[in-house]
Amino acid sequence: MHPFRKAVEDRDMAAVEALLAEEVVFTSPVAFSPYPGKPITAAILRAVMRVFEDFRYVREIADEGGRDHAFVFEATVAGKRLSGCDFLHFDEEGKIDEFTVMVRPLSAATALAEAMGAQFERIKTEAAAAIESGNAGL
Repeated sequence: MHPFRKAVEDRDMAAVEALLAEEVVFTSPVAFSPYPGKPITAAILRAVMRVFEDFRYVREIADEGGRDHAFVFEATVAGKRLSGCDFLHFDEEGKIDEFTVMVRPLSAATALAEAMGAQFERIKTEAAAAIESGNAGL
């Protein structure tokens, strides 16, 4: 099992954050612009863990070189079942430098957008605190 998948399934945010490159770019399924940097990405991922219920990975796909991975998942948000995929790219040091999420169906994506919107002030506060402490979210 890939270390990222294990960390997520164990709900070990310290291990997830340790896998993020400082310059990681997170592309959300419900926001137009990507979010650059480890502090905001880590804060978003913590919020996702708070809003997803019954989360589980159902498939893991990797390229031969091991730098690109797709992790297919299922979860529930506000009573809506969703399917999604985390597309990760790993840099030369094995850190995640690109993190893109896609989800379906639209009704579940809308529920996710609403749930994450309710978390966004906390996300910004956590990211700002990490930047101020020089800790990048750890």
